Amino acid sequence: MKLSKEIKAGFIAVGAIVLLVVGINFLKGYSLLGGDDTFYAYFPNSGQVMVSGNVTLNGVIIGKILDIQNVPSNPENRRVKIKFSVSESGIDLPKGTIIELGSLDLLTKGLIVNYPDQFKSGYYRPGDEIPGKMSADMFSQVKQYADPISQKLQSLILHIDGMVNSLSGVFDENGSNDITASIKELRITIKKIGDLSSEIQGFVGQEKAQFSKIMDHVESITSNLKKSSDEVSAIIGNTKKISDDLVTADFKGTILEAQTTLKKFNFMLEDVNKGSGTLGKLIHDEKLYNELVETNNELQELVDDLQAHPERYVHLSVIGGKSKGLQLTGKQEGKLKKWLDTIPD
Repeated sequence: MKLSKEIKAGFIAVGAIVLLVVGINFLKGYSLLGGDDTFYAYFPNSGQVMVSGNVTLNGVIIGKILDIQNVPSNPENRRVKIKFSVSESGIDLPKGTIIELGSLDLLTKGLIVNYPDQFKSGYYRPGDEIPGKMSADMFSQVKQYADPISQKLQSLILHIDGMVNSLSGVFDENGSNDITASIKELRITIKKIGDLSSEIQGFVGQEKAQFSKIMDHVESITSNLKKSSDEVSAIIGNTKKISDDLVTADFKGTILEAQTTLKKFNFMLEDVNKGSGTLGKLIHDEKLYNELVETNNELQELVDDLQAHPERYVHLSVIGGKSKGLQLTGKQEGKLKKWLDTIPD
């Protein structure tokens, strides 16, 4: 059967329409044959992603973004709903997976599937909602790093501006005059320092011989000290021995004994002052003192008389003679002799 041109044109138009629809769906991210798993995720904003944007896992494209809806009635972190597909077979999304919206490269944005560190039991089913989060894009990260640097640069510019203003104040007419005067004074000071160095050089030349003599004397003194080092060592050793003896000496015990002796002596003086004891009575009792003096005088007179006239007190009788004076026994004569020997000549 021969087809007319009109029928052929109709088939061509239908085929073109089918191809157009398939192409549009393909551009939107739908698979040609269908059967893709679809999921949802909510974000605060779209992040400027486009429909048919890529969905990647470990950098590999596994699906497409199918739809982007604005939901202003939702909370702030759920204002945008994004529907996406997973067209790769054998890829399941376990519980704990997070969908991250961000930059895939320098120019392209899309969705990034992040598996959990530890897999939980179960997987998301097609049509389930998966938690989503926004990632900082490259420009945001650059801005985050550049803002502190920009602030520091602004602060540096302000300091430089202040320094320039200060230098401008210095290099005005008055400042220039002051600088000229300072340079002149500096030149005068340098000239004086040069003159002083010349004088010092001349003085050193003149006193060089005297300085040599002084150094000779110093060398002689050090030589004598070296020769006397043994004597100095002995002196130091004796000094150390004395210091050791002083350290080991029982100063505390000696001081305590001296204190005890002084206390006893003070007690004795108090008794004497009070008239107690023989010494106190002898000092304070004038009658006793006079009696002792009188007794001593009488005793001295008796001794003198005994030495002058012994026959009055001791009589040595001869056989047949008379007894005269005081009669003494042999024992009494011995005692009298001993008492006489105690009297000094």
